[in-house]
Amino acid sequence: MSDTMTRDLLDQSATELVAALSARKVSAAELTDQAIARIEARDPPINAVVVRDFERARTQAKAADAALARGERGPLLGLPMTVKESHNVAGLPTTWGFEQARGFIAAEDSVGVARLKAAGAVVLGKTNIPTSLADWQSVNPIYGRTNNPYDLTRSPGGSSGGGAAALAAGMVPLEFGSDIGGSIRVPAALCGVYGHKPSFDLIPNRGHAPPGADGLGPPLAVVGPLARTAADLGLALDVLAGPDVPLSKAYHLSLPPARHSRLADYRVLILDQHPSAATDSEIRAALDTLGAKLSKHGATVTRANAKLPDLAKAQQIYGGILGVAMSLRGPEPSKASAVEWLGLLDEQLFLRRAWAALFEDVDVVVAPALGSVAFPHDDTPGPERKMIIDGQPTPYFDQLAWPGLATPANLPATAIPIGQTAGGLPIGAQVVGGFLEDLTTIAFAGLVEREFGGFVPPRMA
Repeated sequence: MSDTMTRDLLDQSATELVAALSARKVSAAELTDQAIARIEARDPPINAVVVRDFERARTQAKAADAALARGERGPLLGLPMTVKESHNVAGLPTTWGFEQARGFIAAEDSVGVARLKAAGAVVLGKTNIPTSLADWQSVNPIYGRTNNPYDLTRSPGGSSGGGAAALAAGMVPLEFGSDIGGSIRVPAALCGVYGHKPSFDLIPNRGHAPPGADGLGPPLAVVGPLARTAADLGLALDVLAGPDVPLSKAYHLSLPPARHSRLADYRVLILDQHPSAATDSEIRAALDTLGAKLSKHGATVTRANAKLPDLAKAQQIYGGILGVAMSLRGPEPSKASAVEWLGLLDEQLFLRRAWAALFEDVDVVVAPALGSVAFPHDDTPGPERKMIIDGQPTPYFDQLAWPGLATPANLPATAIPIGQTAGGLPIGAQVVGGFLEDLTTIAFAGLVEREFGGFVPPRMA
């Protein structure tokens, strides 16, 4: 079977690799060994896969081969992949980058990781993050800094930055991340790959919490996949989505199908400016180019809609909820009263209704995932940090406005590559859809990929 192996096998999509495994064209053991070899060869300058579990992965791969030999099949059977460090994996550390959590070892898998393993995935290890998952850089005192494969002097994004970098560098075909402030979409955009922030609560969060913590998360946080193709996002979503216990006793998932199967049938609203954040001119130009291509293919492309919610007000709602959530286990808990918190939740509900009204007129909204492409590493303290946009310094965390387009309304958003800068850095966008219309944003991403191209590997891959 080894004569079927080629040096570019791991550059294929997860969907293609699962098909090759199912057809016995390659063994899980061979594929896992090649992925391990790639990590060992390519990761030293990038520092993406920071927790390695290679021996257990080889054992999982052998078990997958035995299952395949018995005629068993599974959505991910034998596929090597990684997961974000913040997900609990039994027997591995979960630190969230906190120095004081260096010795914490998870006792059991998160719900998402358990579902991936049940589908046959071979977990090679865990990928790097910023401390507390609170940055668009991926650096912490335990694992150090992750670099962008397109330019090692720049950030791969955060907080799922290690996973996006590993994908872009060809180390793995699939990653499991999380998102509350763009933590899937921003790294995907900065590394030129795909990422899906699902509708809120579509994938259970249980087991994705700070070391030793448990409890109800904020009504913003989600977990979801990253990959090098849009189809692979759907492959992973099929495995990951569905209610957790005890709701699973009664409720079963049935997502609505994608609204359309042709680009010509889509009504697309393109946004390239936000009242709360600046946007790089090369990103706006890439969105203009995408809009022209979509129009040429028959899509209805607009730049404004009277039903679009007040984005500045939406950002205030998002900031209020996020501020309370991020302070929960921090040194300075929020002083928001219960009345103020419930008021924020009311505002969130009204915002969701406003977006639902917009999606009566349009099928998807396409916008920047962040107002900047991959930016230089910056260790300036967060409150003082600036992001340079078109040569002008702007407040770093103002950029939460772009991820905040979808997050406070609990909407699905699929990050897609749409081009490169003159200097060769990826340009990404996000495709936002109606609540629980995840299959629409992923399908639209796939159509854009098919017609106009998608992931372009860095020179090293």
